[in-house]
Amino acid sequence: MSTRVIGIASAIVIASALATAGVRAQSGNSRVDAHLAAAKAAAGTEFAGVFSRICAEAVPPATPAAPRPPAAPRPAGPPPRDTWHAEPVKVFDNLYFLGQTEYSVWAVTTSAGIILIDAIFDYSIDDEVAGGLKKLGLDPATIKYAVISHGHSDHSGGAKYLQDRFNAHVILTAADWDLLDKSTQTKPKRDMVATDGMKLTLGDTTITLYNTPGHTLGTLSTVIPVTDHGQPHVAVAWGGTAFNWMANRAAYITPEHPDRFWFETYSASARRFKEIARKAGADVLISNHTIFDGSKTKLPAIERRKPGDPNPYVIGVDGVQRYLTVVDECAQAGLAHVAG
Repeated sequence: MSTRVIGIASAIVIASALATAGVRAQSGNSRVDAHLAAAKAAAGTEFAGVFSRICAEAVPPATPAAPRPPAAPRPAGPPPRDTWHAEPVKVFDNLYFLGQTEYSVWAVTTSAGIILIDAIFDYSIDDEVAGGLKKLGLDPATIKYAVISHGHSDHSGGAKYLQDRFNAHVILTAADWDLLDKSTQTKPKRDMVATDGMKLTLGDTTITLYNTPGHTLGTLSTVIPVTDHGQPHVAVAWGGTAFNWMANRAAYITPEHPDRFWFETYSASARRFKEIARKAGADVLISNHTIFDGSKTKLPAIERRKPGDPNPYVIGVDGVQRYLTVVDECAQAGLAHVAG
């Protein structure tokens, strides 16, 4: 599937998101409603996708939607390539999109090799990352590190391939190495452990990793220096977005970790990372899901970009701050909702 198709799909997604945003504006709880309103105001139209997804998770509708008929069983093996493939795109001088239609891998190029942010699925990593780099004129053999934002298979499934094929170092937090150990997915050998504030330097580039627990206990968010036609910018990658404990209760909710714990932890991480981003002067926001950072429309816009046109990923310091406000306020709405 081409990134042009991603752009067409995005128009439908955003229209649906805006409709949902209106439906969920009132909950009957004044504290919940105040946080929903703050999230909606910060989101505007630019971040409607993330607002609609996670505020709806935080505050489910009073009347549940009618159950959908059960989906047909998925055939064994990977899904057909035409359901997930996306072409690689050069987004900045030193930052490249290598992901699928729904899941992102970002490649940071340096004077001494490549740092990857995330590793999608085991079935797609060779096609999208190794194949994508070759299409862009880059050598996948120069991949030195794979920073895994968290231990879910849609972001870590390809890590073993990178480790085995290119001898890349795989980096997760200790908590999410533990999460991988408990899973049955394809997984790499335990390698480097990320610590909060850790600086990873390769050649002329240093990225900084922060533990931002919430989506998982060991979620990593990243600060990345980038340039656009030589003009410096700072990108931040928010490592985990959805409130998975609302649906996947068995994997998250325990007596020690009730809903309140997850919402409080997520909100604290969002507020902290918002301040980190502000101090760094971050004016670019990227995500590991194409719906959250607007990649469904921004990637096609990059491909149409003419000399002198602005880079659609440069949203300004205020834009990055608003995005992190959205995720925090949705978490605060969820916290108020479970508190009653």
